[in-house]
Amino acid sequence: MNSNGVFFQHTIKNEICISGAGIHTGQSVNICIKPAPGNTGISFQRVDLPGRPVVKADVDNVVETNRSTTLEANGARVSTIEHLMAALVGMQVDNVVIEIDGEEVPILDGSAQPFFEALEKTGVEQQTAQKIYYTLDHNITFVDEEKKVEMVALPYHEYRINTLIDFNSPVLGTQHASLTDISEFSSQIAPCRTFCFFHELEFLIDRNLIKGGDINNAIVVVDKPVTKEQVDRISKVFHKQDVEINAAGILNNLELRFPNEPARHKLLDVIGDLALVGFPFKAHIIANRPGHSSNVKFAKKIKEHIKKNKFKKDVPKIDFNATPVLDIQAIEQVLPHRYPFLLVDRVLEMTDTVIIAIKNVTYNEPFFQGHFPGNTVFPGVLQVEALAQTGGLLAIPKNTDDKYDTYFLKIDNCKFKAKVVPGDTMILKMELMHPIRRGICEMKGTIFVGEKIVTEAILTAQIVKRPKAEA
Repeated sequence: MNSNGVFFQHTIKNEICISGAGIHTGQSVNICIKPAPGNTGISFQRVDLPGRPVVKADVDNVVETNRSTTLEANGARVSTIEHLMAALVGMQVDNVVIEIDGEEVPILDGSAQPFFEALEKTGVEQQTAQKIYYTLDHNITFVDEEKKVEMVALPYHEYRINTLIDFNSPVLGTQHASLTDISEFSSQIAPCRTFCFFHELEFLIDRNLIKGGDINNAIVVVDKPVTKEQVDRISKVFHKQDVEINAAGILNNLELRFPNEPARHKLLDVIGDLALVGFPFKAHIIANRPGHSSNVKFAKKIKEHIKKNKFKKDVPKIDFNATPVLDIQAIEQVLPHRYPFLLVDRVLEMTDTVIIAIKNVTYNEPFFQGHFPGNTVFPGVLQVEALAQTGGLLAIPKNTDDKYDTYFLKIDNCKFKAKVVPGDTMILKMELMHPIRRGICEMKGTIFVGEKIVTEAILTAQIVKRPKAEA
């Protein structure tokens, strides 16, 4: 964030390559995480397939949530992505391409720590693209009564998560975990390894899963009586000798990194799965008995809410009683327009790159006499003209005796989304997209009425100094 409170996107400084086995496929896989341009997000590229298809890391591409999260698009699959996704969130990386030569991301030690440490070693690089954090207008909830899952996202000014797990297990009991700030991720969440119950192992093995499982990359909880034959069978699968169950009910005397490591790992999975929302957002997440399936369904609800309401992020907060930056007399000193073609009443805010002005629409507008008589609608072309005049107030040099005119060069992506009628107050917002060069300026224009966008366009104009004789 810079001194003006603006956040910027980040990518990694250098390429990172990591190799390992997939926990379910058992296949050796190589991944290379590479820097990517701003506003491209996170994507996986299957370099082992013809055409090297790309799979966007987006909740809409999730096709399976059985024991891990799997994406599929363009004929390519990538599974067990959640630990790597969590590490990218923990490092606050926005844009990377992850090249992978197999179907499953390596499990490594079963946590996000190896990924995080590799990202930390290469470092992140700030990009010029602005990073916009979205916030929630109200609580978003997800409930699965059958699985006794409850998840809620509360409006909050930061990113905070609380998880609770309860498997009715005498070994695990009820466990809580929390993340109050993303800066805690590296030390408190990233090292926490995946876990399963001993009685699930045979079920998973019979279904051709956890081929890459290892006692060193998964916490195995033993909370029901097992026979020596069962333990011996697991020993052969894991290619281990001396497999034992310790007094705490953990297989092979594995020492936990935290007393509530399973709950912390569930929180890690929540972070990784919610990264698939695709928009940076701030909220307080409370998750009771979360799992990949519930996380993904919850992520879809959050994404739907943000998509529906994200335009509100750009709605200017207007104080109509504030002293204007430019009143109508000051506007006439800058613009060459006069009644009835002067379409800006006041300028309320102005920086080097953004200007916000208003136009009060009344029934007395002269064009209403001939434009849809009896059905007064503010002409769309005049809305665009009002935006252009607003942009001129920002771009025309000030504190000079010289006079300037602005001429349209191009209008792109112009959309009229709602009618403007008498009684409306048009809020005119123009944002400079690039520095002005040789008198050419390109601006993004938006007109709001209340919290509703009514018109959008990208305008390109030329600023021309008037000859002295004409000035």
